[in-house]
Amino acid sequence: MKPLPAINWNAISRKRGELMGFAMLIIVLFHVYLPRADHFFGLRRTGNIGVDFFFFLSGMGLWYAWTKARQRQPGLPFKRLYRKFIYRRLIRIYPAWLLMASLYYVPDYLSHGGHSTSIVDLLGDILVNWDFWLHDELTFWYIPAILFFYWVSPFYMELIRRHPDYRWLPLLMVVWCVMVQWVTPVHQTVGHIEIFWSRMPIFFIGVNCGEWIRQEKTHDGSSWWLVLLFVLLPLAASIHMEQMHHGRFPLFIGRMLYIPLTVAGCLLLAHLLEKTPRFIGRILAFVGTISLEVYLIHVHFVLRYIEPHHLGYWPTALLCLLITLPLAWLLHKTVDFIVKKLPQ
Repeated sequence: MKPLPAINWNAISRKRGELMGFAMLIIVLFHVYLPRADHFFGLRRTGNIGVDFFFFLSGMGLWYAWTKARQRQPGLPFKRLYRKFIYRRLIRIYPAWLLMASLYYVPDYLSHGGHSTSIVDLLGDILVNWDFWLHDELTFWYIPAILFFYWVSPFYMELIRRHPDYRWLPLLMVVWCVMVQWVTPVHQTVGHIEIFWSRMPIFFIGVNCGEWIRQEKTHDGSSWWLVLLFVLLPLAASIHMEQMHHGRFPLFIGRMLYIPLTVAGCLLLAHLLEKTPRFIGRILAFVGTISLEVYLIHVHFVLRYIEPHHLGYWPTALLCLLITLPLAWLLHKTVDFIVKKLPQ
């Protein structure tokens, strides 16, 4: 029997764009309405894992960028390095966010029945999406969550760089998720943003894995059986729970299943993508390049106008993508043009 090829963690870095494109596509499929009785419902609900893919890949990318910046300017004080690092992260997300948040929240406010209840509230929603933090307003919740991770991750990365044993902290984050759900004082205080807490472990696990990816760590090919177990068991459990018990278990339980599934799934998909036809990789990489813009546009500017026509699940999803992708590309190019005019 021919031995299985070795597992190389760097495959995730090589196929990062394609993985982000895949994650964005399954997020779109997750957002399209499907009746509970449909046999595809459980798998469609599991498409929510695309968000975890993004957090994992973002954490991985941040470690790579931070390490590279540290090596390039070893004597630069942490404060200056931090400012430059955060600026480069913000400049990628914030201009597109400001534009699309304004297009959403201003008309929403003028309708006198939306999320923003005053001018101050409107500015808070546009600038930092503070209603997410205050009231679990989920319109664009990924943006404030990832921006928060950007702000704090350099401190974590410096900590584990100097004291590697602290790489175990994500396990304590899982414990915190349990506390948020079931320890009453904690739940009453911060339980409304459970969707944020339950994604925290996978982000920092991504940071931890960044060093393996940077060093191109490999495992013997026989370990693929272990990777498959880490994919199939949580995937089967997630699909079954969503199909048979949706609404009868805390959502964070499903997201805990996503943790091993995300890490192993990214490893497996990255290696599979290296064997797929090149045009598939190019399509996924294109979607990955404009994934932020697709996220900002597809639900509230496209899907909400298509679903009332009741075209069916797959026609709705396809039409949503056909409309969203050109708009996302246009937004990406527009913001990119503006950003190039700003000081770097």
